[in-house]
Amino acid sequence: MPIATVNPATGETLRTFDPLGPAEIEERVARAESAFRAYRGTDFASRAALLGAAADLLDKERDEIARVMTTEMGKTLTAARAEAAKCAKAMRWYAGRAEGLLADEHPDPADVKDSGAEAAYVRYRPLGVVLAVMPWNFPLWQVVRFAAPALMAGNTGLLKHASNVPQTALYLGDLFHRAGFPEGCFQTLLVGSGAVEDLLRDPRIAAATLTGSEGAGRSVAAVAGDEVKKTVLELGGSDPYIVMPSAAAELDRAVSTAVTARVQNNGQSCIAAKRFIVHEDVYEDFAGRFSRAMGALRVGDPLDESTDVGPIATEQGRADLEELVQDAVSQGAEALCGGRRPEALPAGWFYQPTVLAGVTPEMRIHREEAFGPVATLYRVPDLDSAVAVANDSPFGLSSNVWTRDEQEQARFVRDLEAGGVFFNGMTASHPALPFGGVKRSGYGRELSEHGIREFCNVTTVWFGGS
Repeated sequence: MPIATVNPATGETLRTFDPLGPAEIEERVARAESAFRAYRGTDFASRAALLGAAADLLDKERDEIARVMTTEMGKTLTAARAEAAKCAKAMRWYAGRAEGLLADEHPDPADVKDSGAEAAYVRYRPLGVVLAVMPWNFPLWQVVRFAAPALMAGNTGLLKHASNVPQTALYLGDLFHRAGFPEGCFQTLLVGSGAVEDLLRDPRIAAATLTGSEGAGRSVAAVAGDEVKKTVLELGGSDPYIVMPSAAAELDRAVSTAVTARVQNNGQSCIAAKRFIVHEDVYEDFAGRFSRAMGALRVGDPLDESTDVGPIATEQGRADLEELVQDAVSQGAEALCGGRRPEALPAGWFYQPTVLAGVTPEMRIHREEAFGPVATLYRVPDLDSAVAVANDSPFGLSSNVWTRDEQEQARFVRDLEAGGVFFNGMTASHPALPFGGVKRSGYGRELSEHGIREFCNVTTVWFGGS
């Protein structure tokens, strides 16, 4: 895949970039390793000042970088601005809390004595150079939610971004440089996916994090496992959105939230709700309202402030989405709305918001992730059936449940196979909350204290008695 900015709203190639050669890659890796040796010794206050400066720059340049993101991958301008603002917020969150999150931990004195020690504590030390392999769908946020905690912990970073967002990738490297981080602390590598294995096998790279497809995660995990290197993987998701009768009084809000949850980022989000599992007592009402609301969304130019849903980011991505829908319809699924390309938008890679009813386990879309504005509807008779359908997926990133019944809530928390259970709202990421999944959605956690500790050497310090 060429490294290029291709506007998904028009299909026009705007800029192309030459990938780095072996000598240039070597130079950057050496610089990152050298920077780590010095940067690891800086104090939290110094790191916080640098990260705060980066947040200030991002706030000032929000409109500029938002337009770049929209042009490169098609998210609406409103969503792009919100993403930039969220990144600045996360930077400040970690700048203000990292020292506390990584403070020395002191075991119970009785346990210390029982271990034969005069004193003992646990210290979090940085690992070194961390390689980040990042996707195009949230081209700023995916990177910042790794970079902010990693840099505050004292690590350095190398970014291999998706090949269709090169300008955003270059902006990120420049942002941290202009904020005053020492040379080599955070660098962008404009390279194709073929360069990743050699980077992972480089002994100067201590660990890696990847957000992306299941296939990409398998590849990175295999190489990193062979090299015995720490990895964090956040992969695909096909999150359930369950609606129970106890939420009937809130059905309007459940429907409007469902629409947002499905079409956020033009439907191209790993944590977007994708499978809508509705109790039969409220199914007809929900299905009617939901399909009408999805069908009423305005699809068009993402730079137009009135647009609700922009294009799919790549031509191949739209083709993959079409295949899933066509496979389902050919096996009996009904498109309650959408199901095709919008005729009024022949240029670009647009697809109508779609709701499919009558989905069965034999259809590919039942088990594969639909990365675009396509929702699947399931009618279930009870809570046990809702849980069974929700868990009948290879993925387990997050989940959404609408119920006011406390006993039902306890059951869903116990039984749903997912890294998050969000009640009466939609899944979202926040710096204070751990983010990640189970099953084929990956392993490890980002954000919160769990995320900043992923790339730390959790060190036991023990002092013998006299």
